[in-house]
Amino acid sequence: MTLMTYAQAALTALAQEMERDPTVWVLGEDLGPEGGVAGQYAGLQQRFGKTRIVDTPISESTIMGAAIGAAMCGTRPVVELRYADFGICAADEIVNQAAKIRYMLGGQVRVPAVIRQPIGLRDGMAAQHSQSTEAWWIHVPGLVVVAPSTPAENHALLKAAVRCDDPVVYMEHKELWMVTGEVDENAPPAALGKASLLRSGTDVTIVTWSSMVGVCLAAAEVLARNGCNAEVIDLRTL
Repeated sequence: MTLMTYAQAALTALAQEMERDPTVWVLGEDLGPEGGVAGQYAGLQQRFGKTRIVDTPISESTIMGAAIGAAMCGTRPVVELRYADFGICAADEIVNQAAKIRYMLGGQVRVPAVIRQPIGLRDGMAAQHSQSTEAWWIHVPGLVVVAPSTPAENHALLKAAVRCDDPVVYMEHKELWMVTGEVDENAPPAALGKASLLRSGTDVTIVTWSSMVGVCLAAAEVLARNGCNAEVIDLRTL
């Protein structure tokens, strides 16, 4: 077990998947020298080269369109959209193309792309950089929506997302980027579509995800001191 931040856990998982599978690559803005807004890609361009960690122009629709085409041709792109707010700029490509192609072509073609869209508030972020849009994406048939709550979950779920044969909207909360926790670097990918029971209880069930998991666990402890035994479930995949 290694102590690492939520951002470092995802970085570790991505590097492991790129080592394991040469068809995994990344495209987005400021990935090379910048290493992403929270260091999620730090050192990867130096390690894997500019053809696998690709800095793109500022055009989310172009980034997403290129990724869909590349996924259809047999690679596994990881798309960095920087903030969930910017995912709106690529909504046509995500909703009308990535999510639909499998069905339109009778399963002959898949779109195994991971679409990273950081959600939520963070100090210093403005209104167009602070939205949580997961409720939008879960209504789109064909998309898998993932929201990890801890460093360990971010590591295991990102591995699973990269290996998924369908497009995954991967939503990391910005307030969690610097949160630390124990991570088993040899852990297998998590099971997509399976929630996690974090606390057993008999009186009430609290269903939650992402940054609210810690808040809800703390609330369950307060409830316990007042005679209410609360169950807490982390959805993980929405």
